[in-house]
Amino acid sequence: MEHPVDETPVVPEPGTARLSDLEAQLGYTFRNPLLLRRAVTHRSYTNEQPEPRPQHNEALEFLGDAVLEFLISSWLLEKYPLESEGTLSKLRASAVSAPTLQKLAVLHNLGDHLLLNRGEEKTGGRRKAALQANAYEALLAAIYLDGGIDVARDFVRREFASIIDGLDPHDLTATDYKTALQERLQARGFPAPRYNVLESAGPDHQRVFRAEVTVAGHFLAEGGGRTIKGAHQVAASNALKGLDELLEKLKAAQS
Repeated sequence: MEHPVDETPVVPEPGTARLSDLEAQLGYTFRNPLLLRRAVTHRSYTNEQPEPRPQHNEALEFLGDAVLEFLISSWLLEKYPLESEGTLSKLRASAVSAPTLQKLAVLHNLGDHLLLNRGEEKTGGRRKAALQANAYEALLAAIYLDGGIDVARDFVRREFASIIDGLDPHDLTATDYKTALQERLQARGFPAPRYNVLESAGPDHQRVFRAEVTVAGHFLAEGGGRTIKGAHQVAASNALKGLDELLEKLKAAQS
């Protein structure tokens, strides 16, 4: 007895067709395409889906940040084996800064592939620097989980080759995140940021400071360092990573 053929057309989920284009741009085809889909899925999209809801990319972003720092750290140590820890840390911070990640995301039109809810769409979520940078880190994590550390390393070295080549351990002015943060805030109509030391710990010769940065009385980020200035710079760098999203929330709270 022949069974009837189900002729119901198969409708691809949102973003499926575009993700193959993204793979072509990346030069990598996923064995598990669900990892790629998760990497471009924003929490706002997940929250509007029926159960069982798809996974969003925040955990992948967390992993991608760690994988990127490891691979860049290894690369810098290989390239500059005689430089100090402080210099290598500043070079790494410059290489993996939020503006750099956002530029790479734009290069791959990553914002066009994001799965967002209608609210994020209306407020220009696809062009928000924070969402693009976060998705880029999630994308790297997806590549690592799908292909392993060697594949992730090859990808990072292709993506960051010109960035690493452009770093100069004897000229670290490009890592002045405090200036960059102040300029970004003032461009958006906010006052200059303020820095406060939250605590210091350890013996005098190994003192570690933790500082926070605020704007108009609102917390932006915190960071730690071996000096107060270093802690300020790390706090400013951390604030830059999600600055656009933070400022949108502050403006909404003020209105």
